[in-house]
Amino acid sequence: MTDPTPESFTPRLLICDVLYTGMGGGHAPGAVVVVGNTVAATGDPAQLRAQYPQARVEAVGGIIAPPPVNAHTHLDMSAYAFQALPYFRWLPEVVIAQREQRGVSGAVAGADELSRLGVGGVGDIVWSDEVMDALLAREDLRGVLYSEVLSTFPGKADEVFAGMRQRVEAWRTHERPGGPRIGLSPHTPYTVSHRLMKLVCDYAAGEGLPLQIHVAEHPSERELFATGAGPLWDNRLLPFWPETFAEVIGRTPEPDLTPVRYLDELGVLAAKPTLIHMVNVTPDDIARVARAGCAVVSCPRSNHHLECGTFPWTAFAAAGVEIALGTDSVASGEGLDVRGDVAFARDLYPRLDPRLLVRAAVKGGGRVVGLPAPFIRRGEAWSEAYVWG
Repeated sequence: MTDPTPESFTPRLLICDVLYTGMGGGHAPGAVVVVGNTVAATGDPAQLRAQYPQARVEAVGGIIAPPPVNAHTHLDMSAYAFQALPYFRWLPEVVIAQREQRGVSGAVAGADELSRLGVGGVGDIVWSDEVMDALLAREDLRGVLYSEVLSTFPGKADEVFAGMRQRVEAWRTHERPGGPRIGLSPHTPYTVSHRLMKLVCDYAAGEGLPLQIHVAEHPSERELFATGAGPLWDNRLLPFWPETFAEVIGRTPEPDLTPVRYLDELGVLAAKPTLIHMVNVTPDDIARVARAGCAVVSCPRSNHHLECGTFPWTAFAAAGVEIALGTDSVASGEGLDVRGDVAFARDLYPRLDPRLLVRAAVKGGGRVVGLPAPFIRRGEAWSEAYVWG
């Protein structure tokens, strides 16, 4: 007797190490039942095996989840050659030495790579107007393009802000449903003067623009705010600076002053910026971030390659802070596939439930860049892209 059920409608039971459906806490291990091109069920492998005894079992291993979001990167550095070096060697030997590689062609190549990877979205830091124009026009990018702002002189803040505002308002006329949004990124607490930092963040809050700020990446940043000196001041990134660091931040450095406390007392955290890196922080810093309701993005591979330290994941999670993942630039993160950072973080945090890492890459990243994650649930279309290779 011939089986009347076509092969294409024979249920498939896909078993994986970690399942995250976009809802709840996930399963480890997990499984998905697929019939044709539709999700029939998700959950515990043993239970689904009992419910669907006729299903063809496929052990896919790894992770099943919606596409991850690369919540922080620098696409215009995608033509750089990756090098793992200590931070204060990496800056001159990679960032400065390869600066001619930075620009539109690298950004376009990076965007092409993200499209090939099938990411769920991106949070990209954009340095030049030409790069912003090129990326804003793309129909295969979703997420936020954060225009980067740098200027250390308080006296120039109004002029810099006026130019920035003019450009942002022009770019916003080119936003379209489903395409990338415009955001702002005052670079760091030490490369943006206190007046400009406040102007940018207040403007962003008033206009509903997303913000990203690099904070507490390297241990020397805490030393700078505590003493006004140290290797970060000695290796200043910008060609012109005020005479003292106190002029940049508008106050005297002091032993207990941290970059996070400085931003909080300046009123910046009230704008709910997403804070990038956050490796070298204190318990008080974490409490301030949690009270303000700010999200953070960790870049595990980049922080490791530059010898910046290890992001205190469990402390942030215990405080209820939303965590996302990003690759940072190709020059420090080695690639643009944030799945690589999930895999690296599983080794970096062996006692951490891997479901938390996958959730951060999917839902955390989506919340940072304002995008909902698709759900893997009964009745939804199935995509083989949900199986992370």
